[in-house]
Amino acid sequence: MVIVVTGASSGIGLAAAEAFAQRGHHVALVGRDQARLDEALARVRASGGDAAAFRADFAVLDEVRALGERLAAEYPSIDVLANNAGGLVPRRSTTVDGFETTIQTNHLASFLLSNLLRDRLAGGRMVVTASGAHQAGRLDPADLSMQEQRYLPFRAYGNAKQANILFAAEAARRWPDVFATSYHPGTVRTRFGNESPLVAWYIRSAPWLRTAARGADTLVWLATEPTSTLVDGGYYMDRRLRTPARHAADADAAAKLWNASLAAVGL
Repeated sequence: MVIVVTGASSGIGLAAAEAFAQRGHHVALVGRDQARLDEALARVRASGGDAAAFRADFAVLDEVRALGERLAAEYPSIDVLANNAGGLVPRRSTTVDGFETTIQTNHLASFLLSNLLRDRLAGGRMVVTASGAHQAGRLDPADLSMQEQRYLPFRAYGNAKQANILFAAEAARRWPDVFATSYHPGTVRTRFGNESPLVAWYIRSAPWLRTAARGADTLVWLATEPTSTLVDGGYYMDRRLRTPARHAADADAAAKLWNASLAAVGL
C-alpha cells in the first residue's frame, strides 16, 4: 500500500510511519522542518521500509497546494491518507493566508490536501488525528478564525479537533468510495505544544503520558484493519468506536463546516 502521513517528522506521525514501513508499505512522510524530516526518513528506511519525504508548511496554503501536486504526480493511487499534522499555539496568530493558525494547521490545510488528492484516494482510506480536546470546542463554521469569540488557546485547539471529527464524518457521507475515520490518540509524550512553555513542561513531566507508538496504534489499526469491521465516519479511541461530544456529531454543523472550508481554501 501507499500511505501518506502528514506530521510525520516526529511523534505520532513518525511512529505510525515506522509501523507502516515495518509492515511492508510504502510511506510518504510529510513534515514542515527539513532537518527533522530527513532524520525521520532515515529512521523509517533504517527499519527496512520503503519511504519518501515531502516538505510542506501547513501554515502556508500555497505550500499545501504544491504538496498536493507533487503527491498526485508521484502516486497514481494512494491507499491511505493519514491527516495527522497539527498542534497547539500559545497565543493568537494569523497565517499568511489570513486564518487563525490553529484552525489552519489542524484542519484547513488537511481539508485542502484531502480534496486535492480526492481522485487518488478513490477506493482508499482517510484517517484523521483528532483529540478528546474536541469536547472543549465551540466551533462556529461562520467564524473559523474566532474573530467573534474570545480567543483562548485551548478553545482554539478544541475547535480544530471538533473540526477534525466533523470533517471525517462528512467525508464519509460525501465520498462513498473513501473510507474515512477519526480517532483520539490519548495524551502522548511528543513535541506537541512545544511553542507553549506550560504545555511543553506538562508533556515532558507528566509520568502517565503515552508513548508515541501507543498513540499511533489506533491510527495504524484504522489504516489496515478490514473496513468490514469498522464504521465509516466513526470516531475511535484505543481501537474502540466512541461517541464524540454532541457538537462534534452534528451532521448539520459538519455540512456547514465543509462548505465554509471549501470557501476558505478556494475550492
